[in-house]
Amino acid sequence: MTNAGIDTTRPHVARMYDFYLGGKDNFAVDREAVAAVEAAMPEVRRLAVENRAFLRRAVRFMAGNGIRQFIDIGAGLPTAGNTHEVAQAVTPGARVVYVDNDPIVLAHGRALLAANAGTTVVTADLREPGEVVGHPEVREFIDFTQPVGVLLIAMTHFLRDDEREPVMNVLRGSLAPGSYLAATHVTVDNHSGAAVEGVEAVYRKTPTPIFFRRHDEIARFFDGFELAPPGLVTVDRWRPDHQDPASEPTRWLYGGVGRLS
Repeated sequence: MTNAGIDTTRPHVARMYDFYLGGKDNFAVDREAVAAVEAAMPEVRRLAVENRAFLRRAVRFMAGNGIRQFIDIGAGLPTAGNTHEVAQAVTPGARVVYVDNDPIVLAHGRALLAANAGTTVVTADLREPGEVVGHPEVREFIDFTQPVGVLLIAMTHFLRDDEREPVMNVLRGSLAPGSYLAATHVTVDNHSGAAVEGVEAVYRKTPTPIFFRRHDEIARFFDGFELAPPGLVTVDRWRPDHQDPASEPTRWLYGGVGRLS
């Protein structure tokens, strides 16, 4: 265990994701966990890249539809194409709050964003959504009487079935009509039980176990939201910038964007 509350004895999803993307803000325990995930899911690094590309497209879509404030929950460590960079390129002055439960994200994020008055980083946990939407810095940056873009990118699959409804009810209930939700989620569809169990076994060693679900179960996270076309699809098929018709879809990960009426 290091100081500042950063646990280097257990893998952490934010640091694992950083390593998936080729980052350096991770430890040996995280890299060992990633190797174990790759043994069951060889495409995982491509998935991470496609997931980030989906985030950028979703933010551009929301900003293009008038969203000027965003909450990126489970933001992870800063990397290329961050939410604020995409949003502020479309809408100068857009405000972004990054939320994560890993102290290393807070430290790195605040150092990176110190010069950007339209962004902040806070430590909170999706599993305690009242602490997210009620956090003083979130309230300082976000006007909940106006539409908000909420990002749950590769986050909903860390919620247990019994957590889904209470967490999503709090988030949805805090948002004004016209708000958007973007989410991605791993799926069990068309995969062997052994492969799914191999990945879940790795994540059970982290503070946040992962839960694979079917398409219809994932769609329930969007209850109360109207999904924008093309709906809930594999992330590479959601409004791609470029599409090779011959390419294989990223079959492990669904993504969608919904609007609150």
